[in-house]
Amino acid sequence: MNSPDLSTAVWRKSSRSDNNGGACVEVAFLGHAVAVRDSKNPDGGAILLKCSQWRTFIAGFRADTAAGRNR
Repeated sequence: MNSPDLSTAVWRKSSRSDNNGGACVEVAFLGHAVAVRDSKNPDGGAILLKCSQWRTFIAGFRADTAAGRNR
């Protein structure tokens, strides 16, 4: 997968991020992929996932949450 230009990406902070500088994650939906970055270090790079990888990640997260493993 080619590295897209993320300079115009619209980043959205996770609803699970805390507002006290803790574990903060932001995502940008790029149509063909999803970029994920640490909101405390926005210039530190991003992980680029295929949409199918993102869906698998979210499905696993939801399953763990439903089972009480993510709190």
